[in-house]
Amino acid sequence: MKKLFTGYRLGDITLKNRFIMAPMTRSRARDEHADALTALYYAQRASAGLIISEGLPVSREGTGYLFNPGIYLDSHVEAWLPVTQGVHKKGGKIFAQLWHVGRVSHTSLQPEGQPPVSAVAVQGGSAFAWDENGEPATVPASPPRALLTEEIKQIVADFRKAAANAISAGFDGVEVHGANGYLIEQFINPVLNTRDDGYGGGSLASRTRLLLEIVDAISDEIGTSRTGVRLSPCNQLQDMAPYADTSETYLYIGKELSRRGIAYVHLMAQGPVMFNGLLRDFRKVWRGTLILAGGLTPVQAAALIDDGLTDLAAFGSPFIANPDFVERVRKGWPLTMARRSSYYGGGEEGYTDYPFHGEDHV
Repeated sequence: MKKLFTGYRLGDITLKNRFIMAPMTRSRARDEHADALTALYYAQRASAGLIISEGLPVSREGTGYLFNPGIYLDSHVEAWLPVTQGVHKKGGKIFAQLWHVGRVSHTSLQPEGQPPVSAVAVQGGSAFAWDENGEPATVPASPPRALLTEEIKQIVADFRKAAANAISAGFDGVEVHGANGYLIEQFINPVLNTRDDGYGGGSLASRTRLLLEIVDAISDEIGTSRTGVRLSPCNQLQDMAPYADTSETYLYIGKELSRRGIAYVHLMAQGPVMFNGLLRDFRKVWRGTLILAGGLTPVQAAALIDDGLTDLAAFGSPFIANPDFVERVRKGWPLTMARRSSYYGGGEEGYTDYPFHGEDHV
């Protein structure tokens, strides 16, 4: 596993190892702003080569989860500064994941109780929102409305502004969340996206247009070397349907992103399709840095790096329960198992109270 512990040049920054802390929603921001607990959580995990933050909504309309810190207000920028400073003080690097959930939201989270927006007016997925009793709960997403063609420019502008805000907040770069059934994937998926304008239908160029316009806008704002994209080619989360030309779609995206020369692509390695050829084919068309995620063990990640199938490996729950995950793997120390019951919501329990090796508690 030697390569996992070697440094890596990513755009304009150097990572101290190839362990990436995957983006994970934790729903701990009571007023939708990062706070002291957020800063402690990320600083504890700064031994990762790169931290990718939890998804940060680029607008109020893009929010689908309660207690989720944003990046669209000036006050959000100010709130994130102590977080990024804390990570940098520990020698770490951190990117902000920029997020619009699209239809995966609820009227209780939307401005003036309006319906969420999507590529089309088809309901799907679930949100963490206020239930009928006014309590936080996982609820079915509300029926969405289809974005008007002229409204899409504002979505792109929101991502651009959020990227600028992220850099002002001290992040080293941004990751565009194009995965897991959220807005961008709602446009990419041809089963869902039946629009008849230039952003939908059967054309690959039309279905991927929103993603590429967002990438172009962000790259123009902060530079390609600070811009990454997360994709999930075989995703069925949030009621996304499988489709026959998945490989063709994502190889097209890989070529387009390679042509643009962004910092990295972050792939979710889900399902047999990924490991029965798509991953190798994607590696051929995408010429830049590849991050692979999806329940990998360090041994599996090291083998994939050695085989040239990825450059960096992302880990989720191991970083939740082991703030010193990198050192534990290096030394062969046992790993703590994460408590799923405390993944979302609450305070320090299950968030910042996981001990480092040799400690009983934090």
